[in-house]
Amino acid sequence: MKRLALIPPLALAACAPPVPMAEDFIPDYLGVEAIALTGDLVQFNAAMTKAQTARDVRNYAECAAAGYTLSRGYGFARHLRTNVTEEAGVWAADAVYTISPTLPDGLAKIDAEVTVAACEEAGIPTV
Repeated sequence: MKRLALIPPLALAACAPPVPMAEDFIPDYLGVEAIALTGDLVQFNAAMTKAQTARDVRNYAECAAAGYTLSRGYGFARHLRTNVTEEAGVWAADAVYTISPTLPDGLAKIDAEVTVAACEEAGIPTV
């Protein structure tokens, strides 16, 4: 008859994944690079860790766009596109916006002042 070796409970605990801590869910904003393209087009490259979804890094890029818009003396921006990637826990957004002093045409427009206030309230940095 074969004898079964019993594995001590402590040994099994070592195989279990670590329990997430609160700090595991606090985003770490790594920075945003703003690149003026042509005319009123601006590209924002944002990076962060501990994003829960792609929406988190999109929000970060939008907050940067709103802050940049205000810093240039404009009041509005219009979102053109955002590409999101995730590699080894680092989320990156490559977003392009137009900035303007007046409310632009289109569906995806933002009021920079309102957006910056919402970002500050949510703890998301702006440029």
